[in-house]
Amino acid sequence: MAETTLGYLNDLMSKYTPSSTYFDAARTHRWGIQNRLDSWLGVKEMFETGSLKHGTGVWFYSDVDYIVSLKGSRPTQATALNKVRDALKDKYPNTTVRVSRPAVVCEFAKGSETVEVVPAFDAVGGGYWIPDPKTGDWMKSHPKDHNTYVNDANKKHSGAAKKLARLAKTWKYKRSVPVSSCYLEMRAAKYADGETEWVLPIDIYRYLKNLRDIELAAMNDPTGLGSRFNAYSSDSTKANAISKLDTAVSRASKAKNYYHAGDHTQAIEQYKLLFNQ
Repeated sequence: MAETTLGYLNDLMSKYTPSSTYFDAARTHRWGIQNRLDSWLGVKEMFETGSLKHGTGVWFYSDVDYIVSLKGSRPTQATALNKVRDALKDKYPNTTVRVSRPAVVCEFAKGSETVEVVPAFDAVGGGYWIPDPKTGDWMKSHPKDHNTYVNDANKKHSGAAKKLARLAKTWKYKRSVPVSSCYLEMRAAKYADGETEWVLPIDIYRYLKNLRDIELAAMNDPTGLGSRFNAYSSDSTKANAISKLDTAVSRASKAKNYYHAGDHTQAIEQYKLLFNQ
């Protein structure tokens, strides 16, 4: 029996869904990182966040992400990032430790156990100040509330929000699209939350087309608590992202039309191009 369009998409999502234990090795570095930062800088709390924690991670590409809330007054973000980097470089002299805003990246085991550490400071009224990769200043974030928002949106349509987010991130990674994973995830959750029906080939197209129609505009925090989500870190990368988004919308549109026509073979071919399979 020939493969169906939905069967192919479900297999693709399964292929890029990390196992529950896949990143356990990277997580073993957590306490070494926390103890070093606590002794050097003072730590209020450190907790896991990001796509792996949210259940939207992409196998092979996603890293383990931590937010570390530091004690003391908030300096410039460059100073905070450099202090975290220097503390971890001293702790792990044989590991590549570098700043990649908004995080300090530790490439354990030659990058196979990568951990990203985002320095943060408690914000009055709740949430955290974290480095803004676009402005070079601080931005207010509520990562715990964002996780709750994604989980709530995901209750509709049998987990559609996280499925769509994982597919969007797969496109990002496989096509080297310079766009924020967090932005794609929050846009996916907002899109899924606003839909009354769900047909994946239609919704992949409509989601990507919406991103193109708004030209990857910054997104208001849907929780109403934090700063806006930016799609890209600099204006110089926008043209590249929009160009790749144009191509993605075209391929998703063709796939949708073939799906409607019952031509699963051609629909799948378009998805293979879309996701670089």
